[in-house]
Amino acid sequence: MEPIDIVGKAKEDASLPKATMTKIIKEMLPPDVRVARDTQDLLIDCCVEFINLVSSESNEVCSREDKKTIAPEHVLKALQVLGFGEYVEDVYAAYEQHKLETMDTVRSGKLTNGAEMTEEEALAEQQRMFAEARARMNGVATVVKPPPPEVNPSFESTS
Repeated sequence: MEPIDIVGKAKEDASLPKATMTKIIKEMLPPDVRVARDTQDLLIDCCVEFINLVSSESNEVCSREDKKTIAPEHVLKALQVLGFGEYVEDVYAAYEQHKLETMDTVRSGKLTNGAEMTEEEALAEQQRMFAEARARMNGVATVVKPPPPEVNPSFESTS
């Protein structure tokens, strides 16, 4: 019988996208360094195992608190328990940045405030996102802020 991980799939079935992982590996190394395919596969396997380890410990932390949903705090606590406490601050900062970046995203076809995007707004948002992606690709840490939304006069209160 094959070993089963915490999500009920055989460990051999769990993997990460090779193209994405290869890109990440290459971005972290100097341009003149090459990585053998078997080394890339080993690194991907290590990443999968690390995710399984943190997920499992996060589930344990969650269970000890009698919760049914693993929250970010459970993952941070799991990192501490597993001896990765030195990374907690960076992980938390990345989580906060992720929250900020996804706060204004479209959810279920609507903005978080419930208003639908016009074609012009969607195009402007797309251009902003392209600019952010180009900045990240070029190693620039700046974030392009979208212009403030226009106020619709029909929503203004009359006093």
